[in-house]
Amino acid sequence: MATHTTGTREEWLAARLELLAAEKELTRRGDELTRRRQELPWVRVEKAYRFETNQEGSASLADLFRGRSQLLVYHFMFGPDYTAGCPACSAIADGFNGFAVHLANHDVMLWAVSRAPLVKLQAYELRMGWTFPWASSFGSDFNSDFNVAITEAQQRDGTIEYNYRREAAARPRPEVPTRATVGGPAKHAAMTGTDVATYTRERPGMSAFVLEDGVVYHTYSTYARGLDALWGMYQWLDRAPKGRNETGPWLHHHDAYEQLSERGRAAS
Repeated sequence: MATHTTGTREEWLAARLELLAAEKELTRRGDELTRRRQELPWVRVEKAYRFETNQEGSASLADLFRGRSQLLVYHFMFGPDYTAGCPACSAIADGFNGFAVHLANHDVMLWAVSRAPLVKLQAYELRMGWTFPWASSFGSDFNSDFNVAITEAQQRDGTIEYNYRREAAARPRPEVPTRATVGGPAKHAAMTGTDVATYTRERPGMSAFVLEDGVVYHTYSTYARGLDALWGMYQWLDRAPKGRNETGPWLHHHDAYEQLSERGRAAS
């Protein structure tokens, strides 16, 4: 028996048309926010960041543009002490292969950037089957300057700045999508081969840059729930009958689901 409200097709259509009006208003509001996002002032990037990459070797931030005028960076949680990438960041990145080529042919380069040494990133992207550009910022201030790397001292002293606000020292769960469910940080930390403190010293986010007359400018950054719109999986779940249906941590690296299913069948 259905546990949700049921009704006739006529009742469904009336409710759907009412919802459609709200959806259209949200779309218009989204268009307005997009315009305001593009109107933010550009800030010149003064620091000479260096990255290690597969194809460019040692590269500057300007090198990551690869001849395009725009650059989007996903701040991927993979710290120097991780043995695998964050499963939530990995779920987001699973979609990068498909649309990175389209962006690159529309004057936009997409890169993931992580603090782990390049050799770790290379091994993990091989495991995941990824081909999108991924750079290591190991030894650089890039992650800390863009507020996605936390030090042990900041954790100890409660001076963490993330998502444009000070994070309380006693905050029970980090302000990160899916990691905020009960047990999420511990489970995800285990998947990266770390403890919770080490795992949460990395934070997710995305930043946008533009290259004009040889000068790189920072134009936009977003964090935490601001990444939801970039997470293709959630856009589909939000349209499923039961929505996100998150009562606890459920994400895994995509190559782990089959093994988990086999364990479940064996246990039953």
